[in-house]
Amino acid sequence: MFPDHQQIESWAVELGFQQTGITDVDLSQHEPFVREWLAAGFAGEMGYLERNLEKRLHPELLEPETCRVISARMDYLPEGVQPIEVLEDSTRAYISRYATGRDYHKVLRRRLAKLARKIDEALSGYSYRAFTDSAPVLEKALGAKAGLGWMGKHTLLMNQEAGSWFFVGEIYTNAPLSVTDTTVEDACGKCTACMTVCPTDAIVAPGRLDARRCISYLTIEHKGVIPEELRSLMGNRIYGCDDCQLFCPWNREAPTTAQSDFEVRHGLDSAALLDLFELTEDEFLAMTEGSAMRRINYTQWQRNLATAIGNGTFEGADRDRARHLLALKLMSEESVIVEHVRWAIARIEDTHD
Repeated sequence: MFPDHQQIESWAVELGFQQTGITDVDLSQHEPFVREWLAAGFAGEMGYLERNLEKRLHPELLEPETCRVISARMDYLPEGVQPIEVLEDSTRAYISRYATGRDYHKVLRRRLAKLARKIDEALSGYSYRAFTDSAPVLEKALGAKAGLGWMGKHTLLMNQEAGSWFFVGEIYTNAPLSVTDTTVEDACGKCTACMTVCPTDAIVAPGRLDARRCISYLTIEHKGVIPEELRSLMGNRIYGCDDCQLFCPWNREAPTTAQSDFEVRHGLDSAALLDLFELTEDEFLAMTEGSAMRRINYTQWQRNLATAIGNGTFEGADRDRARHLLALKLMSEESVIVEHVRWAIARIEDTHD
């Protein structure tokens, strides 16, 4: 007997998920938008989005015979963090809240694999494969289609109970499960808070993001020199950006996570910029072990920090320390670091003329 959605969701909740949904693999409604977005060049250097486009748009090509996708979400916002306070203190580093704990890829994939085994025990003879931001999968589109929420104007998946502070993962299967009979209405209404607060005006239209201007893209996906006209707009954000979530009305009462894996590690929710800038490469690698922040390398780390320091307001001994640390980095063999360090030095000197 096929387990129904309620049974699958019950197993998922036991594993730490808050909600699941089941959908078919027809993404034809989303295909025109995806192709248009890529054709407009909004993906920037993220060539991987185009390389496996057909598999992304057709789940049955990624995992042959797939006819159903189980989509699951898990809250990740750590309790007790004060993101707005950190953003307002230009001497501290802002790291996107999803990255301050353990690597979510490993956490969700492990739980999804356990969920798949549960289903297989009840319904053997079918195949199951779990994904979490680890393959060419249109996760937000599948999540919306499965009834987990709607696509907000900032392009994130939204849920009236959870806001947007959650991860999503999927199980592709050839088991003909009953799809979730849920349609979630777009509840953004006339609100444009996410568009208004975006520091770099990256949300160029409702549901349309120019990644080339997005701070998350610039600090994580972009490997080279950050365009000079965008650097001063980045503030103290050194890894990702949460502004479009922080000021979204649906996130005012968003729940925090009960998962210990997502608790803040190494004080990364409010670390001092200068302390992080002083870390050696070995210290950086040790600090980010088991973290999603391993997405970037040490050169990007130093580049991002130099930019943030250039945007900071340092006084007295802190200003002297900032100048000293920046001067040391002028000796770097990485031209990308040197470029941003020179910019930061000029900024610090200009603010104290």
